[in-house]
Amino acid sequence: MQPPVWDPATTAPAYRVTGPGWLRVAVRAPLMALVNFGGLLLLLALRVIERPLFGAARPITPYITQAVCRLSLRIMRLPMTIKGKPMRGQGVVVANHSSWLDIYVLNSRKNIYFVSKAEVANWPGIGWLARATGTVFIKRDPREAKAQTALFRERLGQGHRLLFFPEGTSTDATRVLPFKPTLFQAFFDESLRDTLRVQAVSVVYHAPMGEDARYYGWWGDMEFASSLLKMLSTRRHGRIELVYHAPVRVDDFSGRKPLALALEAQVRQGMEAARAKDPSDQSAS
Repeated sequence: MQPPVWDPATTAPAYRVTGPGWLRVAVRAPLMALVNFGGLLLLLALRVIERPLFGAARPITPYITQAVCRLSLRIMRLPMTIKGKPMRGQGVVVANHSSWLDIYVLNSRKNIYFVSKAEVANWPGIGWLARATGTVFIKRDPREAKAQTALFRERLGQGHRLLFFPEGTSTDATRVLPFKPTLFQAFFDESLRDTLRVQAVSVVYHAPMGEDARYYGWWGDMEFASSLLKMLSTRRHGRIELVYHAPVRVDDFSGRKPLALALEAQVRQGMEAARAKDPSDQSAS
């Protein structure tokens, strides 16, 4: 059971790359670069053809993203198990947010489009990848509510599945933070409310045997480069567990707050049930 309060200023134990670890980095890093940047170039080339024919529909390029993410997890030798079934067709997916790894994990199983804060579009490297893969960028400003609703309506109308991280930040991978209900308001637009479904997903990271339960967390001021180095140098990883919960209908709820609470409860229950079965997860502080 997770502690009721978490201080995001806490730090995880320092990780030191050993000699054999550097050898693993030397092998895996070039493969990761080849798969990710090679996949990006292929995606951009196909998008030149796909865009004029299909517009925002993207019937081809999301499968390149999915393949890149699956291969990247294999290169890092990060095993994953799946419970439940991803929903079919258009809709919204919400999940807990523990790490940059979530992007690879969730993209590897189903074609989805992330909803991200607008600032990410300008980040070097990550911003380019996000734009190329069709990420929806939004401003966290109440004055933008109508524009956001119109954007969601347009993308969902193309048959897209949009993915949100309602916690608003990443964590230490041992807990689920309260879901912020603000973005859920758009789901109650009269053009969406009666048909829209939302699926909650619990993303559970099980640390390698003997390691701190926060091994896969990425939060606060932690650097992406050092976290990536850690993933590439690890000899024997733990595992990732994806739990897909039963989708819910928006029109079954009276408003954004009850909907956010219900989805948070699903994600939290999935996280706690998965971690309770693994003794190595009980070392979180």
